Amino acid sequence: MSEEDRELERLKAKRMLEMQKNISQRQKTEEVKTETKKPEISSRDLVVKQLGYRGVEVLQNAEAQFPDESKVVIEKLAELIRGGEVSEIIDGGKLLTLFRSLEIRVRMQNTISVEQDGKLVSWSDKLKGDEKTESEKSSESTSEHATESSAESSMPSPENTSGAAEQF
Repeated sequence: MSEEDRELERLKAKRMLEMQKNISQRQKTEEVKTETKKPEISSRDLVVKQLGYRGVEVLQNAEAQFPDESKVVIEKLAELIRGGEVSEIIDGGKLLTLFRSLEIRVRMQNTISVEQDGKLVSWSDKLKGDEKTESEKSSESTSEHATESSAESSMPSPENTSGAAEQF
């Protein structure tokens, strides 16, 4: 019986080692799973990563002007991105078109720039500058006209010269 007891003890020890290995492997796989679990990215962050040129600007304007509607659009866009249905970069024009197709009229600040003397100048500044030059031109022409008229009044007219000669 002692030999059977030794055999039984050996089998128990072997079984215990196997169980310990299984437990340690499970713990390792659980640790790996927790490490590889990515923190859940918010829907907005996911959409922002997908936005291109001026997309963030349009999104910020939409959120400021229509906060509730924008949340719904962001959630649906994130759902489509996660599902792989939207994989392209969404620029500001496309996002604005999306909002407008949903009848969400996001207002954007518009500026028109024109090149003047090698610099980009806003259209309104250019028009203001043109008005100044026109007003300067008109003030110069009125001052020239005033100078001419004062010079004419100081010069005697031919009729007055003959009268002036008769007086002397």
